[in-house]
Amino acid sequence: MFENLSEKLERSFKILKGQGKISEINVAETLKDVRRALLDADVNYKVAKTFTDTVKAKAIGQNVINAIKPQELMIKIVHDELAALMGGETAQVNLSGNPTVILMSGLQGSGKTTFSGKLARKLKSEKGKRPLLVACDVYRPAAIEQLKVLAGQIDVPVYTEDGNKNPVEIAENAIKYAKLNHLDLVIVDTAGRLAVDEQMMDEIAAIKKAIKPQETLFVVDSMTGQDAVNTAKEFNDRLDFDGVVLTKLDGDTRGGAALSIRTVVTKPIKFVGTGEKLDAVDLFHPSRMADRILGMGDIVSLVEKAQQQFDEKQAIELQRKIAKNQFNFNDFLAQIQQIKKMGNLKDLASMIPGIGKQIKDMDIDDNAFKSVEAIIGSMTAAERQSPAIINGSRRKRIAKGSGTTLQEVNRLLTQFEQTQKMMKAATSKNPLKAMNAMRQMRRGR
Repeated sequence: MFENLSEKLERSFKILKGQGKISEINVAETLKDVRRALLDADVNYKVAKTFTDTVKAKAIGQNVINAIKPQELMIKIVHDELAALMGGETAQVNLSGNPTVILMSGLQGSGKTTFSGKLARKLKSEKGKRPLLVACDVYRPAAIEQLKVLAGQIDVPVYTEDGNKNPVEIAENAIKYAKLNHLDLVIVDTAGRLAVDEQMMDEIAAIKKAIKPQETLFVVDSMTGQDAVNTAKEFNDRLDFDGVVLTKLDGDTRGGAALSIRTVVTKPIKFVGTGEKLDAVDLFHPSRMADRILGMGDIVSLVEKAQQQFDEKQAIELQRKIAKNQFNFNDFLAQIQQIKKMGNLKDLASMIPGIGKQIKDMDIDDNAFKSVEAIIGSMTAAERQSPAIINGSRRKRIAKGSGTTLQEVNRLLTQFEQTQKMMKAATSKNPLKAMNAMRQMRRGR
């Protein structure tokens, strides 16, 4: 995401490289490039101009003029202003009320139904909520079926009313149903609508008035750039929503919507969709997003994703096995499966500082582990438990059974042996310290 903008901003900062101090002349030249980069990213013109004016005012301050490395300080100023532009603080979802009611709004095709499922899964797994998904798109039968499929995947009930074409009644009845069945979260999926369609806008306004949701979210496709911003403004003028959800952010190489929408609409971005999988949704963190735009990675989000997938007891047991040189292919396969749950491999790698730029032109296949899984799957239980017994004839059988080559099997076994040695060496130096560090990381300390 933001690939094009990141590259152009990096070129802009090179103007200051080697400069002894920041002056009005080189600041003006740098920010001219920055403004052009923002406009190319489809950022609103007024937003881009105000942004660069603010950066300029801060950059020519006394502290910056006397700096040894003006390029680094300029990057810091731009980083802080980018974070402020996108809202500054992370905006939390309002989960008050019993049940909590969240109303979805947006254009058709913006991803409301999919996001409804993603949000239900996220709040169920992370907050212990008991969600109810409500199908209020009475105009598109496929939307109801889609919601049922998504609900089935996350084991969440769906409220529908066959034959009822009144979404206000359906939403009201759904809340009554939730109360009777002790469900404490109601997510209302509505039909897509245009802001210029008075009848449809009146309908969603009526739904909001009737159910009085704790949160009204506007879901928009970030790849539509300024169209997303303009549509959000029109919806907000009519609906006064509480926050924005940017879907398909993983495919947005420009970033205009993310950078403009907060200023134009004066409502925070609360969630971002970063992929097709049901776990590909995150809270929007302005500072972390600024890090990624400027090529600094996002190690905090990477650790958080790992914490969600890695169990502390399993981690401690794994540490014990490594210390005793008992790490085997069963453990290796379990680690691979947990990594895969974390999301898109290229996106994960780009969160590591300095890596994003290096891998931008690389094709990192999410199926990269398939051959490894096939090889391990072709091993017997004894071979997975004790890799040392895998001799030449066993290797040939494993290669044949997994549909891979003998060279691939040999390579995996060699890499596994080297990994065992490195893990053993790292743990033996200070196993107690390593275990404590792992515990602390799992707890987010």
